Amino acid sequence: MTRSFEPVRVPPLAEQDGNTFGRLVEVMRALLSPDGCPWDREQTYETLRKYVMEEACEVIDAIDQGDRTALREELGDLLLQVVFQAELARTEGSFGPDDVVAGICEKLVRRHPHVFGEVQADDAEQVLRNWERIKKTEKASRKLLEGIPRSMPALVRAQRVGEKVHRVGFDWPDAAGSRAKVAEEIGELDCAIEQRDAAAVEEEFGDVLFAMVNLARHVGVDAEACLRRTTDKFMRRFEHVERMATEQHGGLTDERGGTLPLETLDVWWEQAKTMERS
Repeated sequence: MTRSFEPVRVPPLAEQDGNTFGRLVEVMRALLSPDGCPWDREQTYETLRKYVMEEACEVIDAIDQGDRTALREELGDLLLQVVFQAELARTEGSFGPDDVVAGICEKLVRRHPHVFGEVQADDAEQVLRNWERIKKTEKASRKLLEGIPRSMPALVRAQRVGEKVHRVGFDWPDAAGSRAKVAEEIGELDCAIEQRDAAAVEEEFGDVLFAMVNLARHVGVDAEACLRRTTDKFMRRFEHVERMATEQHGGLTDERGGTLPLETLDVWWEQAKTMERS
């Protein structure tokens, strides 16, 4: 059976109000119908899990690149994952896409009493404190840190933990205390390395990373984004090293299969740094 599908009419930006959401639900239902797509019909929450993470990361990449065309596309891919799982839930009788939208709308109104109620909030910090207080009344049995997903990237998760406990006053008063904690943890890591205690090294290394993430929060930077940019920078510079090694030696190994001298690689590394700065 061949289905016909009329293209979605997209109104001018000033007139867009989200009414096209229903068309995506309609398409998803067609794909999951008995005569729909065999691959889509085989999917489960578990098989879709990896795509949720993948699409979210692609949204982040588009934001970092400042590419609005890519961002529009990637947001659509992420929205597909929301509708896909909501339709699976509707089929099994748990909830549906309208329940998802209604739930988030109600939550946003409830947690913004300074917009939809009589509460005053003079700055973003007060908004966040009110948000946490309202969440606590909504989920009285939930512990403060319970809502932070364990599957988050480790640096992001650590920073979110710091943000959460900061809102209830469990934090250094300023960056100086956080920086001193970094020095303390590095000292403990040095001791563990000197003692060649593998288990202690692993634990102390984690403590150093956690302390560094807290310092990042205190000085107003995103630890995950910082490390991502530094890794990108390292890769760009190493690509120059690899290119020079290929041009001059046929690759990163010598004729005997050994590695090239570090001194030689360092010369090209410094070249890459100079080229970036200029």
